[in-house]
Amino acid sequence: MKPFTYERVTDPRAAGMAVARTGAKFISGGTNLLDLMKLEIEQPTHLVDISRLPLKQVEDLPDGGLRIGAQAANSDVAADSRVRARYPALAEALLAGASGQLRNKASIGGNLLQRTRCPYFYDTAAACNQRTPGAGCAALRGFNRIHAIVGASDACIATHPSDMAVAMSALGAQIDLLEPDQSTRRVAIDDLYCVPGSTPHIESVLRFGELITAVILPPPPPGCQRYRKVRDRASYEFALISVAVIIATDRGTITKARVAFGGVAHKPWRSIDAEAALKGQPATLATYQAAADAAMSNAVGRGHNDFKIELAKRTLCRTLADTVQVGIGRPS
Repeated sequence: MKPFTYERVTDPRAAGMAVARTGAKFISGGTNLLDLMKLEIEQPTHLVDISRLPLKQVEDLPDGGLRIGAQAANSDVAADSRVRARYPALAEALLAGASGQLRNKASIGGNLLQRTRCPYFYDTAAACNQRTPGAGCAALRGFNRIHAIVGASDACIATHPSDMAVAMSALGAQIDLLEPDQSTRRVAIDDLYCVPGSTPHIESVLRFGELITAVILPPPPPGCQRYRKVRDRASYEFALISVAVIIATDRGTITKARVAFGGVAHKPWRSIDAEAALKGQPATLATYQAAADAAMSNAVGRGHNDFKIELAKRTLCRTLADTVQVGIGRPS
């Protein structure tokens, strides 16, 4: 690990000024950044500790939604009674991530901005456009079992590792941002991440020195919610495929549906095609299979990860069926 200086801030207004110096970077829980620093993938010369910022509250909003501070710990949000009651898919997703110790330390804002776990990104001897622009992508012809099947490009097939972000995508979350000049803006979570294209090193729309201050959850959508994660082992493992589903029916007909995948793309992948295939259709296996086919209609395997296309379809079908079975009969 290369030498660096350290500064702790307790005021969001001071955070932007502190990180304005060359080579500075925010650190919160550090559950991803410290690993990257040890490998010299990240080499900040100055760390600005934002973990003491007063951004840890979970607050009710007048419209029935929630405002979750960016410095709230993953474990605290998962255990919040309002999250568990109104947004069970989010609670399930948070509890599916990492270990109890890491969830106690990791922050909501940091979870959104964690970097890919592609092994070629972590191997500084391998070519990686996300780590070194223009270097190439070793994963294209390498062992790409965990890699992207939708939304990728020939420059990068890495996936985003967050479980939480998948549920937030299905819920239609908004992200509050604070710029160094103290101006604010809000972006939808689906607009937070950039497509890899020819510039996979540009991973999000955050500007230099911009700070995530909160996640805004809209009022809970009607229907039932479920998050399912398929992985190689039962705990402390990233998703091969994950699915967040929100679905409502009326007398056996699907009236509303939201579907988001994890482990398939550079970002949580909201499937509008699957949602369109579900809406207005009977809640049957044939409908679920049609939605799964629509969701993966543009999927591309790269060899070792070809199986993920069928796995994504089966995971969606199973999750939809289970959600219906446990109480889908709420009128929209």
